[in-house]
Amino acid sequence: MSQVVSINPEQFEDKVTNAKGLKLVDFYAEWCGPCKVMDPVMDQLQVDLEGKVDILKINVDNYPEIPARYAVRGMPTLMVFKDGHPEDVIIGAQSYKALREKLDKHLMQMRDIIPQTN
Repeated sequence: MSQVVSINPEQFEDKVTNAKGLKLVDFYAEWCGPCKVMDPVMDQLQVDLEGKVDILKINVDNYPEIPARYAVRGMPTLMVFKDGHPEDVIIGAQSYKALREKLDKHLMQMRDIIPQTN
């Protein structure tokens, strides 16, 4: 069982669509074998990127309206959101290393657009 918080549509709006920062949303189903394989990867990302990236999950069977909005058809589908907007889609189970590299790239891009104060 993953330690990543599973959210409902109202929380999705609050924590993703209307929120600032970088979010990784895991669209999953309980019956999906590859989704279960991703649980420890998502848990480790949550620990390693705490305070930098919010890691969230949404059950596609319980809340089909959210995946339908983003044309999610396969699982797991991972979506990277920046300031409420989808920026990247990853379909299928991924290694920790592959996801971490992708998230680090997005974090670097965000750092480059944040004004530096001296």
